[in-house]
This record gives sequence, C-alpha cells and structure tokens, in this order.
Amino acid sequence: MSAAADWKRSDRRRMRAVRDRLRDAYGKPVERIHRRPIDELILTVLSQNTNDRNRDVAYLRLTKRFDTWAEVRDAPLIEVEDAIRPGGLAPTKAVRIQEILRALGDDDLMELETEPLDEARRRLTELPGVGRKTAACVLMFAFGRPDIPVDTHVFRVGTRLGVFRPSGSLEEAHDEMLRLVPPEDAYETHVSLIRHGRRTCTARSPRCPECPLLRMCPFGRARTKRS
Repeated sequence: MSAAADWKRSDRRRMRAVRDRLRDAYGKPVERIHRRPIDELILTVLSQNTNDRNRDVAYLRLTKRFDTWAEVRDAPLIEVEDAIRPGGLAPTKAVRIQEILRALGDDDLMELETEPLDEARRRLTELPGVGRKTAACVLMFAFGRPDIPVDTHVFRVGTRLGVFRPSGSLEEAHDEMLRLVPPEDAYETHVSLIRHGRRTCTARSPRCPECPLLRMCPFGRARTKRS
C-alpha cells in the first residue's frame, strides 16, 4: 500500500502537541505586527529562492536607492535590478516587483487588515505572481491575521510529520494548516515550525535522534530505526 493510501488526516489535538513540544524546545515567539503590507509584499518577493541574509541585503539596497514604492514602480528596470542583485534572480524579481506595484496603483493594502480573510487572500493572489505563501506572509506579518504561510521549512516538517498528504500540493498544505491550527496559534505554529526546520529537521542530515517531535514523527522513527 502506498504512503498516500496509508495517510490519515491529523487533528487539532495533535497540532497542539506539536506546538507544545516546539515551545518547550525553542520558546514561544513574540508576534510583532508592523502594518506595512506593501513592505512585506516586496520583502517576500525578494525572499524567493534565497536565504534571509541575501533577501535583507537586497531589500535594504532597494529602499536606500528609492524613497518610495512609487519611485521603484516608475524607475528604469535596470536600476531596480541592480539594487536587488544580492538577492539572486534579480532580472525576474525586478520585473515582478514593478508589475505588482503597477497593479496596486494607489492601493496601500490597508483594507486587508479588516476585510474577510478569504477576500483579503483573494485580492493578494490576484496580483502578478503572488501565490498563497506570499499572501499569507503579508496577512500574518503585517496584520497578525491567521493565514499560515507554508514555506519550504513548514512544508518539509509537516510532510515528515504526516500532517500533509504525501505528494499533496502546496495549496492543499495551506488549507490543511488553516483547518488544523486555531487562529490564536497561527503565528506561533508557523514560526516554531520554521525554527525547527532550520535547526533540527533540516533538508539534509536532519538531527532526528535529538528531535523533540521524534515520538510523533513517522519519518524520524523510520530513519532512526534504520540507523
């Protein structure tokens, strides 16, 4: 029987146990809402296919060179590309950033703070190249809204834990997190899963024997048994 056929959906009780064990291991993250949705949107575009350090360097260079997002929108493409070059994929990201800013026009996205979550997510994902993860980052980090971004770390940890269906899509994984995690736990769960993916459940050579989630992780149990 395939792994997908064996898979059973998790419940909120199991996700609370994951939250509690990660809290014991890494502490409880402090949520800081900044209410700058366009900043978060551009930052998330810059984060694609790179690490946090390169993303932050690219963002800092971009905001030092241009005083406003309107200036970024209207600048020669080559200047935007040059500013964000340390973040990687600069030609692609420069085009995407300007497309997004043009699509926004004078919209500052502040209505996302209060409108229904489904509508807020729809508005964001209608922007050029903006998917579920980017939209969720804007809603969560700018406004503290309970839309959980499923990035590579969250997807890897969730898949190994059996939270996500084997071979399931990222879209499906986002929906599963919304089903499993209550709004009051959204930020903590997201950040804790990222911390775990970076420090312990790494893509290569995960440190399964010392993992706080080992007892509830099919991947980790099978791996430690083999070794």
